[in-house]
Amino acid sequence: MTIVVTGASGNVGRPLVAELVAAGARVRAVSRNPDRAGFPTPVEVLGSAGAALPGATAVFLNSRALGEGLPGFVAGCVRAGVTKLVALSAINADDDFSRQPSRFRGDRNKEVEQLAVDSGLAWVSLRPSVFASNFAGMWSAQIRGGDVVAGPCAGSSSAPIAESDIAAVAAHTLLTDEHVGQRIPLTGPQALTNTELVETIGKVLDRPLRYREIPMDAVRRRFIGIGFTADFADAYAAMLSATLDRPAPVTHDVEKITGRPALPFAQWVAAHRNLFDGQGA
Repeated sequence: MTIVVTGASGNVGRPLVAELVAAGARVRAVSRNPDRAGFPTPVEVLGSAGAALPGATAVFLNSRALGEGLPGFVAGCVRAGVTKLVALSAINADDDFSRQPSRFRGDRNKEVEQLAVDSGLAWVSLRPSVFASNFAGMWSAQIRGGDVVAGPCAGSSSAPIAESDIAAVAAHTLLTDEHVGQRIPLTGPQALTNTELVETIGKVLDRPLRYREIPMDAVRRRFIGIGFTADFADAYAAMLSATLDRPAPVTHDVEKITGRPALPFAQWVAAHRNLFDGQGA
């Protein structure tokens, strides 16, 4: 079995490659910087997604990695005789695009799923919730600078999922046919508000961290000031506002598929505390 992983250097792609290698699969990792990818020797690393297809059995589709070439690449999978596609979508893929901030960073969650479904090949769509690493990206600078994390919607909730859990599920769906034709919602084990997320990080770091709610227009200006688009800022605000009146959904599909519970956010923070405190790897 030969499996192609697009976006192989990313937060999901890299642990997915490791899972597949450990399972004995032949892996072709597609990376924009193949010379610096740092994968183990058995992995064939390529800079071109199309070049990875001849003889491939299954393909992991990462829409951000494939960019505008996504539709053509899926068509190429069909021509190459690939038998299965596993798409990385998102739990909010059916929401209005105005509430999907990741679209403005290159994700095409609805499209990648639909292309897989329409391909005529066996398909699985993975719909994860917000990645745990997103909170390091959003909050680490503030945490290194003080004990207050300022942001919008203190009561907005999410159920962050560890990227390693997404990878473990992806490996299972690529290696078996147990979940063909399914859209699988994946979350962490608990829904936490922004206030609770910051408190969790504080407990792990043994610091009195707290979340301070600030107006959405201030958040919008901050995003734009650090290089995000206004559309991203508006979609982020709309997404958070939509969860104020109802807790984020929690599913148990990670445990059902992998046989182990999804990693709690606190454990993910403990394993990646250097991202927050800057104290080494």
